[in-house]
Amino acid sequence: MTATRTRRRALGDLLIQSLVIAAFLLAWEMTARARVINPFLLPALSDVLMRIGKDLGSGIAIVDLSLTLYRALSGFAIAAAIGIPLGILMARWSLVRWFFDPLISAGFPMPKIAFLPIFVLWFGLFDTSKIIMVAFSSIFPVVSAAYAGTQGVDKWPLWSARALGAKERELLWEVILPLALPQILTGLQIALPVALITTVVTEMLMSGKGIGGTMMNAGRFADSVGVFAGIVEIAVVGILVIRGVEALRRRLLVWHAETRADA
Repeated sequence: MTATRTRRRALGDLLIQSLVIAAFLLAWEMTARARVINPFLLPALSDVLMRIGKDLGSGIAIVDLSLTLYRALSGFAIAAAIGIPLGILMARWSLVRWFFDPLISAGFPMPKIAFLPIFVLWFGLFDTSKIIMVAFSSIFPVVSAAYAGTQGVDKWPLWSARALGAKERELLWEVILPLALPQILTGLQIALPVALITTVVTEMLMSGKGIGGTMMNAGRFADSVGVFAGIVEIAVVGILVIRGVEALRRRLLVWHAETRADA
């Protein structure tokens, strides 16, 4: 009965979300067709979908989506690879925290895109500067979440593990990381949309291939359908990527109380 009730609730939530999205898309199409707003400012959804289909058929959209995802996920991976160990080290060793805490505190609220001209000067106009820009923008929530998660680990499991003879490496892998993992994953879930947003903005500013660059080129030629096609494409990609991370979180935290509560 419990499993059946859970499936029904999940299907109900999915149905409600689908109806909300469908209502929004229908309102968009009807508003554009009724010319309530100038078609140049708000093209019809059907025209936008036709453009997306045309770009997919020609391969343009596939190239743009692939490049944007490559840059976003590469920068995100670098941020995770550096940010998680750094946050844990900050929580475990006061000297590391003393050195990096002022940098993280100052950099977190700073508009990271302001560093783009510097990265262009240092790393050139191609993918390297874009990926580093994405990693730089995404690393702050990862470090903060890893630090907070590690700092918040209860002392009793640590004391118990030490009393049983666990070494520092065993404490890290078998006690600290599992207990800090929910908060670390939350930081990664925050950083991933940041990576996607930064990628698109960087592509817009630097032009070239990618969803952001194609949108800017469409805007320069007053191609509003092309601009909205890029918006729809990045929205769909963002939803799919975020849903994928949520599924990964449920899989990694199958043992955790939050997953059992959802079930």
